[in-house]
Amino acid sequence: MAGKRGNGEGTVYQRASDGRWLGVLVVGWTPTGRPVRKTVSARTRAEAVRRFRELQRRVDDGLPAPDTSISVAHLFERWYEDVLSHQVAPSAAKNYRSVAVHHIVPVLGRKKLLDLTTADVDRLIAKKLSEGKSVSTVRRIRSVFAQALDQAMRWGWVNRNAATLARAPKMTRREGRTLTQDQARAFLATLQGHRLEVLFTLMLATGLRRGEALGLMWKDYDSDRQVLLVRRQLQREQDGLVTREPKTSRSRRVVNVPPQMSDLLARHRRDQDSARKVAGKGWQESGFIFTNGFGGPLDPRNLLREFKKVCETAGLGDWHVHELRHSAASLMLAQGVKLQVVSEVLGHSSIRMTADVYGHILDPDRESAAVAMADVLWG
Repeated sequence: MAGKRGNGEGTVYQRASDGRWLGVLVVGWTPTGRPVRKTVSARTRAEAVRRFRELQRRVDDGLPAPDTSISVAHLFERWYEDVLSHQVAPSAAKNYRSVAVHHIVPVLGRKKLLDLTTADVDRLIAKKLSEGKSVSTVRRIRSVFAQALDQAMRWGWVNRNAATLARAPKMTRREGRTLTQDQARAFLATLQGHRLEVLFTLMLATGLRRGEALGLMWKDYDSDRQVLLVRRQLQREQDGLVTREPKTSRSRRVVNVPPQMSDLLARHRRDQDSARKVAGKGWQESGFIFTNGFGGPLDPRNLLREFKKVCETAGLGDWHVHELRHSAASLMLAQGVKLQVVSEVLGHSSIRMTADVYGHILDPDRESAAVAMADVLWG
């Protein structure tokens, strides 16, 4: 007669009713002496054995057996409520949730988390691509899925990240448009006298992001040293205009401004002082460098319309305000500014990011390297 099984012991067998393979493990005992079992299942014996051994390792390590009832939809619900809503900006949390609700949960929401495989994620990626979603959107979907599963691993709900193991669709880098030197000067000439002249000029001269420029306060500007301290960004969220921390740790930075830009800022400050006196009690003292007519912060949504008008008047056609940042970086590199310096000015998370986006502009530098070696070896 077989002896009583101990903790961590079990068996793998095929169920006759539907042909699925089951792994049954004893994980404990009730007060009355009855065994407490946990079951894993799979379509193949090999997969059932793999899952059985993973469960066995957890029990041997003294960890609780995973809950087999947790679904993908439940994971995203808990991730949002317990982590995202408290640890990231509301706009970011909303974006993560939107990706899950519209793309992941409708396809895999009912899937049990322990049954989720890399093949499931691969099929999700293929489905979204076949629906005509862009590569960047699909990569975003995979990234959000991977972050949620990473949290599931921390909670002990899964032992591996199926989304990380899935291969992301290849991204083909598209070179963003950039203003030429002549176009940039035509843009600045058209801006003269415009109420947003100083703001748009600053963005072109320094490559500041829109939210970073709008988040600047006078206390961030050292007119003697001609430097700006970037330490916040202004954003529109569901509750209105709010200031947030910069995008990354490297986004918090010091930016030098050209002397001409310093002159424009001085004039802008005088104009703002005059507007304050005219408004009187109606002035809302916010401390921002760029304000509306009553001293309050500028709404980021209103910039695009004004920017497009200026571009049309300058004969440049249809451009997006973010292309001022791209133009700033490209013009700096074209003038021989080192890649590392441009990366620091832009506040990129790494110099590799700068190189990936703007490396094609450095062709003349590569050519000069070849010329230098020719002089050394054959000169």
